[in-house]
Amino acid sequence: MSKRQTQKMLRLMASGEPVELTSPMASVKKLARLAFVAQQFGYEYADVRQSNGRNGALTMLLLPDPGPQARARAMQNWAQYPDAADGVSLPPLVPDAFELLKARINFDLTGKHAEKRMGYGALGVTVGCAFLGFRFGGESSDFVVAGVVWLLLMAVFGIGLVVTRGRNAKFAARLRAAGFLPVTDENGRTRYLPPGTQLPGQGNPFAPGPFPQQAPGPYAQQAPGPYAQQAPGPYAQQQAPGPYAQQAPAPAPSQYPGQPAPG
Repeated sequence: MSKRQTQKMLRLMASGEPVELTSPMASVKKLARLAFVAQQFGYEYADVRQSNGRNGALTMLLLPDPGPQARARAMQNWAQYPDAADGVSLPPLVPDAFELLKARINFDLTGKHAEKRMGYGALGVTVGCAFLGFRFGGESSDFVVAGVVWLLLMAVFGIGLVVTRGRNAKFAARLRAAGFLPVTDENGRTRYLPPGTQLPGQGNPFAPGPFPQQAPGPYAQQAPGPYAQQAPGPYAQQQAPGPYAQQAPAPAPSQYPGQPAPG
């Protein structure tokens, strides 16, 4: 986790809007560190994706957390670390929370959805090898060569599938032990979320264009975080009208003669 990445993240978080972080050289460990820092200042990890390009860049989505505990934690940390925006003066890393974030990010990258993609890839390789046999000339020797290529690729897919399933089982067990619950989105993708929370928005939070309207839940219609101009609330400089602001007109004189009218 570089100082520049942390500075950029905190600067984007100051708007109180959803934040996307993309880095071509990003690793799960670096993203987990960034997500941990974001949690200390009023944001929550939402999702991660990997691009289909050559660099395989990882893009992480962070959303404001309006929960009272998150807001209290953010105010406390900003008061204790007022120079956090420099990307260096940050709260210390908590190993347990950091490991849980790593498990969530890893599972989101290589969960059941990734296994399905590997299955589709194996099907595509099968079709491609059959086409390759015809392309070579359609002779029996050509299909033998295509069959050998197919066997090699299937072996690679098989090893990858076994390794991926083992990793997913390990991450899922760690998350369940910490109280996280499996949730399936509308696309059939399994996610592990903290108890009492819902999926952050629709099935594809990285859909092109503006962020989709969030489903009702802790991430729905977020008010700006504690770093932006707050809506009237406990963290805004101007409080909402309270019992002493814009008082109602004085009540009518008491119905009992001789008694003073209420103040």
